[in-house]
Amino acid sequence: MIQIASALLLLTVGTVTWGAESDVKRGEYLARAGDCISCHSDGTGDSYAGGLPMNTPFGIIYSPNITPDKETGIGTMTEDEFYRVLHEGVGQHGEYLYPVMPFTFYTKITRKDVDAIYAYLQSLEPISKKNRGNALHFPFDIRMSMLGWRELFFHPGTYAQDTRRSKEWNRGAYLVEGPGHCGACHSPRNVFGAIEKDRAFTGARIDDWFALNLTNDLHSGLGSWNVDEIAEFLETGTSRRKGVTALGPMQEVVHNSLQYLEKDDIKAIATYIHSLPAHATSAAALSYGDPSAREGARLYLDNCAMCHQPKGTGLPGTFPKLAGNAVVTASDPANFVTVVMSGIPGRGKFVAMPSFAAKLSDDELIALMNYVRTSWGNASAPGVSAQMIRNWRVEHR
Repeated sequence: MIQIASALLLLTVGTVTWGAESDVKRGEYLARAGDCISCHSDGTGDSYAGGLPMNTPFGIIYSPNITPDKETGIGTMTEDEFYRVLHEGVGQHGEYLYPVMPFTFYTKITRKDVDAIYAYLQSLEPISKKNRGNALHFPFDIRMSMLGWRELFFHPGTYAQDTRRSKEWNRGAYLVEGPGHCGACHSPRNVFGAIEKDRAFTGARIDDWFALNLTNDLHSGLGSWNVDEIAEFLETGTSRRKGVTALGPMQEVVHNSLQYLEKDDIKAIATYIHSLPAHATSAAALSYGDPSAREGARLYLDNCAMCHQPKGTGLPGTFPKLAGNAVVTASDPANFVTVVMSGIPGRGKFVAMPSFAAKLSDDELIALMNYVRTSWGNASAPGVSAQMIRNWRVEHR
């Protein structure tokens, strides 16, 4: 949930010193691996001081202040109490935490690593910022309602090495399943807000975006990617060969977390992700004989082909290819809809893409996007609906 400081990162309060320098630095690295800063910062410049609203089906939860301020942060929290937060999902005063805080993943982090994260957070400059009250619907506003949830869906336990696998694979599994908590965004949840374990890493909605299928499925997942391509994307937010750029929340993950990780760890994460068994998302593709498909082809040639090329091959390093693009073929087209409707700014050598929300009608947008999702070997269901377009227009008035 790193910019590694060159100065001595020791915090002394009276006669108490929070951790050795090596613990603080390792904790800083692990906090970057966990992307703690993204959820515990609200964009006002007060890093780790909380206040970020997180929408859930059960209401809004605000992230807490985790700077060492004694009144509003975690300045009075002990190492043991902090470990209990991450390992058991229980707060300093015995309250059950809501699973928007990914303790179901953090429980896998070793005690040594948790203590290092604690040492790092205690080394930060204290920021006095009161925590905001959550706005949850009944009965979820009652903390004790989490007791039954925990009995059903939470089983604490530190990550156990798989002796059948390589050291690299195990390191990647630890980072993905523990501090990185990738499955928290990339896995669907049931009606109780718990991860559907039999569909882990197959993708899920995050507000207006869709966290992509990370499994080895050839069409909706990363089945056509090799380890090096996955590693490049994780480290830089782009894949030159795949012509894909990180979008939405994933841009933030790369910016705040992944770009700071050591190359060996990035490779380990990529190795583990590449091993995830395929979970296919299949549906009948739109046939070209359909009138909407013919209209989509015309709209594509008029509006997109100059940059993305007539057969969706793109121009490497400049215009992303659309054939086999994971954003295009995702089972949930939310990211694709957002990109076409909103446009995206230029990044590196990739040229900016304009918004088509005002240029094309709703029917034209649907025909265009569904044509792209079902062409050049893209075997997705059409997926883009009139309701998706209407929802976007309402939200972006």
